[in-house]
Amino acid sequence: MEYIFDSHAHYDDEAFDEDRFEIIESLKEKGVCGVINCGCTPESTETALALSEKFDFVYFASGIHPENIPAPEEDEKVFAKIKELAKHKKCVAIGEIGLDYHYEDGAPRERQIEWFEKQLILANELSLPVIVHDRDSHADILELLKKQRPKGVVHCFSGSLEMAQEVLKLGMYIGLGGAVTFKNAKKPVRVAEGIPIDRLLLETDCPYMAPVPFRGKRCDSSLIAFTAQKIAEIRGITTDEVLRAGKINACTLFGIEA
Repeated sequence: MEYIFDSHAHYDDEAFDEDRFEIIESLKEKGVCGVINCGCTPESTETALALSEKFDFVYFASGIHPENIPAPEEDEKVFAKIKELAKHKKCVAIGEIGLDYHYEDGAPRERQIEWFEKQLILANELSLPVIVHDRDSHADILELLKKQRPKGVVHCFSGSLEMAQEVLKLGMYIGLGGAVTFKNAKKPVRVAEGIPIDRLLLETDCPYMAPVPFRGKRCDSSLIAFTAQKIAEIRGITTDEVLRAGKINACTLFGIEA
């Protein structure tokens, strides 16, 4: 039975340029039943849309990543494009959106906050969930989520269990991927153990974040099986239970027929 649901992928990435269609076509025979390909720019969102039209089990999210904030004079045009793409029948979320304070030379924080908030508002206007990127920006992420109260998921969750509980109080989900398998993972392990299973989404962030034993190699959606196995060990349940919960939760959040 197919029940691996990858709630966060980037098959538009150049790492897949040589074999994109072949890789995606092979996923179903490896047990993958659903993939959400997340946009980061108007161009990557258009590619994600095209992939969703080619493959019945692929859906997409429309959004501007905090590392891809446009020049101010482009704001209106770029926002209009993201909104237009979000109205496609296979768009199931606004994403990948959020804040990234990791790099000193990143977009100014006030610009990131401006774009994050207006995309949260757009998601609420369109009755779509959000897929949130949070890197070294926990306090500001929480503040804006509490202010706008969208449906959605904080993906590749890197915060504490206490922060996860704050996110859960807002009715949102927690996305966990390969990081939970890494040798020195402490926070993701605590979160995997401590959150309700009905609020967990499984993801890859492929081609990045491949789980052990494939760390450092190109990731694809089938490798979620290894992440699920680790979460199952942490929780004392079966891998099958984790994978089934991940599928049900993704379909529930994103309005996809299970």
